Amino acid sequence: MTSTDPNRLSEGMPALPNPGSRRVRLAILDDHEVLLDSLSSWIAVNAFDFDLALTAHTWLEMVHSDSFPTDLVFLDFQLKEPVSIEARVRTCRAAGAKVVVLSSLDTRESRDRALAAGASAFLSKSLPMREVMDVARDVMGVARETPPQREWRPLPTGATAHQRPKLSHGEEEALRLYVSGYSTNEVAAQMNVQYETAKTYLRRVREKYAKVGRPASKKSDLIRRAAEDGFLS
Repeated sequence: MTSTDPNRLSEGMPALPNPGSRRVRLAILDDHEVLLDSLSSWIAVNAFDFDLALTAHTWLEMVHSDSFPTDLVFLDFQLKEPVSIEARVRTCRAAGAKVVVLSSLDTRESRDRALAAGASAFLSKSLPMREVMDVARDVMGVARETPPQREWRPLPTGATAHQRPKLSHGEEEALRLYVSGYSTNEVAAQMNVQYETAKTYLRRVREKYAKVGRPASKKSDLIRRAAEDGFLS
């Protein structure tokens, strides 16, 4: 098994036996709606060895779900709820779930708190999803030799009914930023354009998808279209 950064995994973690064809039941807790949708869509089309059994925006929503506990939980380090990371990790561990903490606050203190509470790994949200899922496989003792990951590139004309719209450079950049979790205001700032310009780019993206018979009026729909066409990295 490929070694993993020791700063991410707690020492002495025992490897679980390979579960064979059994998929790992996964839960994700994150109060950022767009990011949660983006993670869910990526996993659904790229990580076939994981069964995303539960997504939640709040701690209580997750622990009260009939699908909890799962085999593995992705926990957002920073939640608006007054429940410490230590309490959340220990509750998940007591229920029998392993924990990977994801955080935009990648500091030594936050890492030490999560690992000391019993998390199996602490990862920065800036990591590519492929790396995150490989660490999750290490945590669960699942071999990385999984079925080929689907890249969601368009098939030759006539081979599929899913036609990919032709986007301008600005429209494509706005789409990539938006489905990565940025708000429209943040997309405008990243692209160094006016808010109305960014808004127009995203409106045109939605219109072009609708014209090829693939509606994307909702955020979740747009994220799915982006995943299908290879815009999620």
